[in-house]
Amino acid sequence: MTHLFLALVLMTLPSFASAFVDTSPMNFSESKSFLKQQLIKAGDLDYYCGCPINKMGKKLTVDLNTCGYEVRKNEERASRIEFEHVIPASFFGRQLKCWQDGGRKNCTGNDPKFSAMEGDPHNLLPVVGEVNGDRGSMKYSMIASTDGFGYGQCGSRVDFKTNAFMPRKDAIGDIARINFYFNKRYGMKISNQQQQMFQSWSRLDPVDKRECKRDSLIRAKTGISNPFVSSGCPKEMLGSR
Repeated sequence: MTHLFLALVLMTLPSFASAFVDTSPMNFSESKSFLKQQLIKAGDLDYYCGCPINKMGKKLTVDLNTCGYEVRKNEERASRIEFEHVIPASFFGRQLKCWQDGGRKNCTGNDPKFSAMEGDPHNLLPVVGEVNGDRGSMKYSMIASTDGFGYGQCGSRVDFKTNAFMPRKDAIGDIARINFYFNKRYGMKISNQQQQMFQSWSRLDPVDKRECKRDSLIRAKTGISNPFVSSGCPKEMLGSR
């Protein structure tokens, strides 16, 4: 049923995209603060490596020894949690006129759609800082276990030669559904190849309780749900709309 819903929603993308209205109540900084305070508890796992998150006041850190993480280059950055834009600002920004006319600086504060996309908490995930920095604006892709760098037992891989990043298997569905959401809500373009990969990822890693709870809390704060997540959640977790 969920996969049928996914196909039907993707088919209706053009009409939805043209009807975008800026209803996002938070900018990027506000979204990060909200996610830190409301969505992350001590012991939650980061999305890219499955490392337990420690909360020390306002700081989010990682005990690398507990998850078999192998530092590639930057141990200081690896020891902290950062909020990753699943769809990088440079990727969705390039599809907007403000970016084409003057880059990110021209979009910031001048384009409501860019601000809504940049601050959308559905697109922000807590991840190990070093992995966030390495991924940068790389496209998601499949990478062979013999290629690139795998950060020990992390499960995610980066390949600088092909400019590609592959998330661990327990996060691929979450990432796919965030891309579908951006595609539907903002009209963000996704290539046919990427769309097919994301559809496969969504099937291999279906919606789970953590994803449902996250969507429910974001919806309670912003009034906006990711339908590709909520369609796979039990009714008792959906709450009021």
